[in-house]
Order: sequence, then C-alpha cells, then structure tokens
Amino acid sequence: MKSKKSSVVVLTSLFLSIGLSQGLIAQENIPFTKAVHMAKYLEPSRVYAEQNKISAQKLKELEKRTGKKPNILILIVDDMGYGDPGVYGGGAMIGAPTPNIDALANNGILLTSTYAQPTCTPTRAAIMTGRIPARSGLTRPILTGEQPTVNPWADEVTAAAMLSKNGYITALSGKWHLGEQDGYWPHQVGYDEYFGILSVASEFTQGMMERRYPDMVYNPERMKVLDTLSHRAITAGKKGGKLESVQEIKTLDELAEIDQKVAEYSESFIRKAVKEDKPFYLVHSFIKVHNDNFPAKAFKGKSPAKFPYKDAVIEVDDITGRLVNLLKELKIDENTFVFFTSDNGANEDLWPDSGYQPFKGGKGTTWEGGVRVPGIASWPGMIKSGKQSDGLFDLMDLFNTSLTIAGIENQISPDRYIDGVDQTSFLLGDEGKSNREAVFMYSEKTFMALRWEEYKVHMKVFDVKHPMANLDESTILNVGMAPWIYNLYMDPKEQASTGHRYFEWGIGTAVGLIREHGNTYKDFPMKDIGLGIAGK
Repeated sequence: MKSKKSSVVVLTSLFLSIGLSQGLIAQENIPFTKAVHMAKYLEPSRVYAEQNKISAQKLKELEKRTGKKPNILILIVDDMGYGDPGVYGGGAMIGAPTPNIDALANNGILLTSTYAQPTCTPTRAAIMTGRIPARSGLTRPILTGEQPTVNPWADEVTAAAMLSKNGYITALSGKWHLGEQDGYWPHQVGYDEYFGILSVASEFTQGMMERRYPDMVYNPERMKVLDTLSHRAITAGKKGGKLESVQEIKTLDELAEIDQKVAEYSESFIRKAVKEDKPFYLVHSFIKVHNDNFPAKAFKGKSPAKFPYKDAVIEVDDITGRLVNLLKELKIDENTFVFFTSDNGANEDLWPDSGYQPFKGGKGTTWEGGVRVPGIASWPGMIKSGKQSDGLFDLMDLFNTSLTIAGIENQISPDRYIDGVDQTSFLLGDEGKSNREAVFMYSEKTFMALRWEEYKVHMKVFDVKHPMANLDESTILNVGMAPWIYNLYMDPKEQASTGHRYFEWGIGTAVGLIREHGNTYKDFPMKDIGLGIAGK
C-alpha cells in the first residue's frame, strides 16, 4: 500500500495541475451546494429531514408487519448500454424488446442519472465496498495470468460480510472478476455462498473461437500456457470452504448456457433462504452481455435483430423476469428490494457484439457513454410505482443503502473512507430527492470529471482517435485553463463545452467540490496493489 505521504503527493500534483490549492474547506461553505458532513470518514450528503422520516417509518412498519429484515437482490448486467432497455429508449426500437426490465421500472423508480466506473472490476469493487476504486486498489480489470502484489481484500470490508454477521444469508451468483487467486474468492470476502465464474466471458472464448483468436487457438504452446493461467470453469464455494470446480467449460455451447445455470442457482438460493426463514442478500451478476456473446440455445435467433448480442439481451431480460416472478410466487416481493443495473457503458470497440447508448463514448471512458448506466429500483409497497428521477445515484451508493435497509448502517467502521451515500430515503420517498451532491469520475487513479446537478465538469478528457475505439485507441489529455463543461440537459452528448460562457458562476463550486474530494486522500490514501503499468 502507498504511504499517506506518497498518495498525497500524487493528489497534490493532480490538483495543482488543474489550478487548485490544498486548502481544506467544509462542503457546506461551497457555493450552491447542499451536502453536509456527517463524519470525517463519510462522504458528505444532502439531508432531507422529512423524506428521512418517511423512509425510516416505512422500514419500521414493514419489519413490524413481516417480522423480519428485508431481502436485497442486486442484478448487475455486464457491459449493457444505457440505451439497451426499452424504458431507456432502446428495446424494440433496436431489435431487442425488454418487457421484464421495463415492467420492473414501471413498477418502481427509473433513475436517469446512475453512474458506474468506466470498466467492470472497479464498478464491482465500488458496489461491494462503497469506496472509490482508487482506495481499494481495484482500479482496472485484472488481466489473464496477472497476480496483484497485494491482496486488496485483506483490509476491505464488503456489504456482504457485514450483512452475513447480522443474520443475512449472502451469495454472489455469476461473474466475480475481482481476483481469481486464493484469498480473493467471493466466499472468502464476506459471501456465505458463491456460484459462477471468477473471470469474464472473453477469458473463456479466447481459447475457443478460432476465427477471432486464431493466433491463440492454433498455437498449442500458447494454449498450454493459457490453460495454466485461466480457470475456464463454473466454480462454487461456501464460507470457510475450498473452491470447487462444478463444470469445466470446453465448448461454446457450454459457455452459452452459463447464465441459465447461474439463474437456476439464484432461484434455488432464494428458495432456500425462504425455507430457512432468513433474509437474503443476493448479487446476481450476469455473464452476458460481455463479449463474446453466445446466447443460450433457447434464445438463439429469438430477438428481432437476430444478432447474438441482441439475443443475449433477450436472455438477460427473461432471467430478470424469472427472478422477479419467483419473488412474487414465494410471496416475498413486498419484502425484497430489487436493483437492476449495468457495470459500465456499452463496449463499442466490439461492435456489433455490443450495446447502445445515446451518449458520447463508451466503456473505458468517462464520457457519459462509458459511465452512465441503467438504474432501476423496485420494491412493491415501499417504492412508489411509475417514478422517474434524474437525481444523482452512484452504484457505490448500494453499499450504504443496503446497510440502511438492513438496519446496520451504524456499523460502518471509521477506519476507512466510505464514498457511497445512503440513498434509502431518496428511493423510498414518494417525492424523494437524491442525497448525493456529486459524482467523481476516475480512469484508474487519475481524476477525470465531476457530475454536479445537471453539469459535467471535465478536468481531463479521453481523446478517442477513431469512432468505437474507446479502449483500443484513446488517450487522456489535459484540458486548458478552463475545464470542459457541459450542461447535460442541453447537451447530453457532450459535443460543445460552454462552461466559460454559461457556467462561470458554477466553476468555483466545481473546483471546491474537487478540492475537498482530493483532500480526503490525506487521511484515507489510495492503495497500490500492483496494477499500475510503467509509463502510465
């Protein structure tokens, strides 16, 4: 881990490079902001007393009525674009209707400003820990055969671990991609159970697809090495136990069916929790729609578009419907908080094996197309149906929100900074307002941009050399004297910066928020787990 001194030097250099001093200021003194400090180790948040009161009362009455804590079901799709679901402008219009996802939104709240990290591993780490990935060290995907020098999980605390200690049965079903080594497995970092894959779909296909990866598949020497580096299998484990190989995945047909097997596991886990009369926390993490997409046999060619990616979207939608309908069948839907999202924007680099977003950029960038994702929360009787909100929601807020739903938010340890914000009252209040003041966006450990209100403020930008080459051909550039600023209500595609002309009144606010955020690293520094690349 980096020392506090070295981390501060990095951040000092960063913020000085954009014209900021290191003076500590209180957020409540930053013009136009509403957030207040609850504790030194907690992200400042907006406080709405009345909606907090309503939310607390709803939770109290629910527990009195049911006699137990609420269940929590988080559905994370891999690489789904903001515009893929019908309720976000896609669906049938782009050849892949999503009736079940749409119904979930229509029966709950559709969030239009939900933010992830630019790539999957950082987002998943943020959801699990409630912390910006620079603090956990999980700043980018762990690559084939790569072994971090420091186990990030040695001193991180997951929501699953806290819930498990407080009477919940917890499980991770599906994709993990937060480390394949012993000591990194889901059932070693807080989950009571795990069933799925430790890596990612492309880790499997690169050893199977002759047409895409001929230089690997037709090279016996490389294949032999790959077999030692990558565990291409469905694996499982229980807390305190070993990692077990459930099924080796040797063919594309077997790969295509993994999401079906994961869905079956999630269904059995929910049934077991109900039978044991325990509240559950289940993160159902889809393998799809990350490249390379091979839909299950039952969904092959079933989308109007007929392309594999669109068939995969249809499959994801169907599984979403299955899980939601199971909650109804078991009569626990009114006691289950459900949240549906994606871990980052669509991966345009893999087109046509990729999704759709109406924004600039895609996966790998901090343009809206890379970090703005679907966000749907549903909870019959608790979340008013048919709601829509553009209130800010960062996926790391699921950490705090899950703990509040379970009634253990006061157990957060003060020894680590929590960047997440409790959004329970935002979601449960009929006219709820977001408790988040701003979203801070990073590329690995480099601070890039800020979202505050309807404004996006870039201190550094991704220069994408060619369309749909966000990962493969992009560079990070410094901006000039003025930040690049976009009013996302007027220019959601971030096409023309007008900050100096129309937002001069708010630049000081943005600078103040960024300065204050940077100062949190003095006492709660970034962590180095060995994922840095020389020369970057």
